[in-house]
Amino acid sequence: MIRQVWPEPRDLSGHDLEELYRYPAGPRWLAVNFVSSTDGAIAVEGRSGALSTPADRIVYRLGNDLADVVLVGAGTAMAEGFEGMRPDAATADRRRRFGLAPIAPVAVVTTGRSLPADAPVITKAAVPTLVFTSAAAPLALREAWASNGARVFVVGAAEVPAEGVVSTLVAEGLGRIDCEGGPRLFGSLIEAGVVDEFRLTVAPFLVAGTAGRAAAGPVVEPASLELASVLTDGASVLLRYLAPR
Repeated sequence: MIRQVWPEPRDLSGHDLEELYRYPAGPRWLAVNFVSSTDGAIAVEGRSGALSTPADRIVYRLGNDLADVVLVGAGTAMAEGFEGMRPDAATADRRRRFGLAPIAPVAVVTTGRSLPADAPVITKAAVPTLVFTSAAAPLALREAWASNGARVFVVGAAEVPAEGVVSTLVAEGLGRIDCEGGPRLFGSLIEAGVVDEFRLTVAPFLVAGTAGRAAAGPVVEPASLELASVLTDGASVLLRYLAPR
């Protein structure tokens, strides 16, 4: 059982969780999801799966199920073995009830160095993956991504600007964006000022080690966030923060 402890203490049903994690109406809402150990690690041996808990998996799935598109960096897509969304009956019903397409595509951001042409996120996806890259990526690689089924968008000269990725997704009618990292992509989204919501699961583990933080990149002026909700299942703590517009 997941319980809300703030702002109003109450036990939450499945319907309550859907309403809490649904994306607000409007042209764009970008939510970033991360899980962290209690001592701040975001991965164990390079992967976040070891930190995920039953409560985290529930809200992680809500992020996928209620989004138009799942946004991820190429390094994370490869490390986590992304193969695109595979809706089961419950997800299919949820997406139907919320008026969403049957399957959310994955959008991958890459400069080209970390996304091979035969990446599973491209070749095993049930719907075409959107690859966002720059003009500096080799033409042969861009053509190979497309030949393997991806839709390729060139949105920058040498780098891939976060605002260009987000504005293109909105123009494609994919304004409810569920970002699942990695840290450099999250950092670029923060720098661009396009993050609307940060969803963080604090998992009950101590792991030490050298794992990185949720966001990486240039230091920016600290942006104040508004705490929206605090949930727990008695072990994990599920936080939602909103970025004032």
